[in-house]
Amino acid sequence: MKCFERLVMKRIKTQLPPSTDPLQFAYCPNRSTDDAITTTLHLSLTHLDNKDTYVRMLFIDFSSALNTIIPQHLIEKLSLLGLNTSLCNWILDLLTGRPQSVRIGNSSSSTTTLSTRAVGCVLSPLLFTLLIHDCAAMHSSNHIVKFADDTTVVGLISKNDKSAYREEVQRLTAWCKANSLSLNVDKTKEVVVDFRRAQSDHSPLIIDGSPVEIVKSTKFLGVHLAENFTWSLNTSSISKRAQQRLYFLRRLRKAPPS
Repeated sequence: MKCFERLVMKRIKTQLPPSTDPLQFAYCPNRSTDDAITTTLHLSLTHLDNKDTYVRMLFIDFSSALNTIIPQHLIEKLSLLGLNTSLCNWILDLLTGRPQSVRIGNSSSSTTTLSTRAVGCVLSPLLFTLLIHDCAAMHSSNHIVKFADDTTVVGLISKNDKSAYREEVQRLTAWCKANSLSLNVDKTKEVVVDFRRAQSDHSPLIIDGSPVEIVKSTKFLGVHLAENFTWSLNTSSISKRAQQRLYFLRRLRKAPPS
């Protein structure tokens, strides 16, 4: 089945328009996490070159994003993207009414019928990126950078006017509710990059009645991103992992031959 899904994935990609989402870096030829990180940094640093500016970045965490796909909503969006009816119907059939159970040894759980993404389905990540392709920034001073379900709102703020950024977050929250996506506010973090001498007070965002934590650094697509845009924390993390690997290699060198 997975081999067939890979064939379907190729077919889907051939039917998609060339520029579905310019800031979606997953499942795009010649694009990777490095491009998403570089784009985010470039947008931020270019803006910070201007006078009286700073940047706020919201790193969004979705609760079980791939498990919340509603097939009917997805098919509507796939049709708007130009996928033919037969392909849309096949995807709808794949995601609807799937019997599922868990088996451990000789014991099996009761069967549950699901109508969402299939566990272990090859197509699930790609279908999710197509589901959120219309999640784009409304204001020109904001950018929504995505890598699959990793979503980051980059707010380029000038002269302490953060109204467009806050409106963008409110609009994104409403979009998530309309598309049955749940924001995990506890795991959603915000980083404020402000190099001005006279910094203003950065009050936290409020999402669904809960404040979003402002942190000095966070992990962004495998890279530690700090509020001062230095790489010391990321370098220390890489060095620590390398030392751990070297320790195990030294232990293996002392092991007797089998």
